[in-house]
Amino acid sequence: MSEDIKKTISELHIYEKKLLKELEANPEATPEEIAKNTGMDIKSVMSAAGSLASKDIIEMHKDVEEIYSLTDDGKEYAEKGLPERRILNALANKDRIHMKDLSTETGVDKKETNIAIGWLRRKNWANIDKGMVTITDFGKDFASKMDVDEETLDYLKANADGVRLFTDDLLNGVKKLAGRKNILNVKKETSHSFKILPKGEAILEEGFIIKEQATQLTHQHLKDGQWKDLEYRPYDINAEAPVIFAGKKHPLRVIIDEIRDIFLDMGFVEDNGEYVESAFWNFDSLFQPQDHAAREMQDTFYLKNPLTCDLPDMDLVKLTAETHETGADTGSIGWQYDWSEDIARQSVLRTHTTGISTKHLFEHEPPIKMFSVGRVFRRETFDYKHLPEFHQVEGLVCGEGISYQNLLGVLKEFYKKLGFEVRFRPAYFPYTYLSTESEIYLEEKESWIELGGAGMFRPEVLKPLGIDQPALAFGMGIERLAMIRYDVEDIRMLYKSDINWLREVPLDKGVRL
Repeated sequence: MSEDIKKTISELHIYEKKLLKELEANPEATPEEIAKNTGMDIKSVMSAAGSLASKDIIEMHKDVEEIYSLTDDGKEYAEKGLPERRILNALANKDRIHMKDLSTETGVDKKETNIAIGWLRRKNWANIDKGMVTITDFGKDFASKMDVDEETLDYLKANADGVRLFTDDLLNGVKKLAGRKNILNVKKETSHSFKILPKGEAILEEGFIIKEQATQLTHQHLKDGQWKDLEYRPYDINAEAPVIFAGKKHPLRVIIDEIRDIFLDMGFVEDNGEYVESAFWNFDSLFQPQDHAAREMQDTFYLKNPLTCDLPDMDLVKLTAETHETGADTGSIGWQYDWSEDIARQSVLRTHTTGISTKHLFEHEPPIKMFSVGRVFRRETFDYKHLPEFHQVEGLVCGEGISYQNLLGVLKEFYKKLGFEVRFRPAYFPYTYLSTESEIYLEEKESWIELGGAGMFRPEVLKPLGIDQPALAFGMGIERLAMIRYDVEDIRMLYKSDINWLREVPLDKGVRL
């Protein structure tokens, strides 16, 4: 015998030895029989069996058996007949019955007639035309014999304690009955069996003594001298330890906190807006015309309660209206339409966080360095890269002498702190000029990926707010960054609560240069 077998025997728990001895005497023994013969409880038997199986000493087999019986509704159907059968019996005498008379003519409850009609058509027992239910030739043939689901009902009725095994025909009947609600009870019984493997046979051939073993030395053992007679169970220092999954932040929360720390380190202050916002702050304050496509209901969530929001300071409202209509004193000609207060009062779920920036500009004096992180909502179709609810981060800097060069410098520093090399390309946004999109380089994919937009706020945005100093703004979607960081190709994975993925994703997982 090899030293490995001796070592394995010395490390076996007393419960494992007892189970192995029982299987030697009776290879067909069930867990219940082993528990009765050894004095162990079922939990201990199964624990010992699992441990032996993990060491390739025995093999465990699990069998799940389904037991079918009738519910109270099923028993009623077995007594009275299925609804379609009761209608068929009536049709066999009359050939046709009007839909409105089905309940009174057949005794089938009105609530069940629609379901019964569906089964009549599915079984080809009847046709329905212009409100008239007419028996088919196939239905006439079945008027004098039972369908397979009806035979199964009778069989289950006769075997009220439950049925485990069926013929093929009865099994088809079970499948049909399972397509109806609340007819069948299905109880699952699980049984286990064991088989001794060659390693287990070698252990039994060598033999062992079943004796209580101590797992630790206590003060009492030393005090009364018991330690001299105790047999100590050895430990396998190479055995695998259980995997412990410590609590940790969700990957999205990790990125949000990282971004928040970056902004605070750069001297920004945080501002938070409301999920429900007026169209004025969400659209109009950003010089977005009231007939813009983004305002359509297929793109934006409009609320019924509250239906409208209050407008801010009326001087601001008046200046915004003039800017939209004529450009006011911004040097622009505006959008050349009649601006509406009613449209501006509409309440929406905010479609971006940029409205927080314009509100912050109105409520604070420059110089300003502000950021916001929050959820935004758009009427997007669910797919691998779109969600109707996601997170957006926004940054704003306003002050004397701020220029486009400052914008690029801030963006370089921000993305550097995120761990990315960044480059810029020209872009268009309705409320900024000059505008740019930021692209980051992914070394693993050897490609550049667009991650966010930025630009200098237009005078049409700043003038109505009372701001006469330049302002830069930039933002990006956090989910897009998370997909890059955690190598996720489907955005829905971030919200699926997949416990395996959440456990396995490292906290410091990211693209680093």
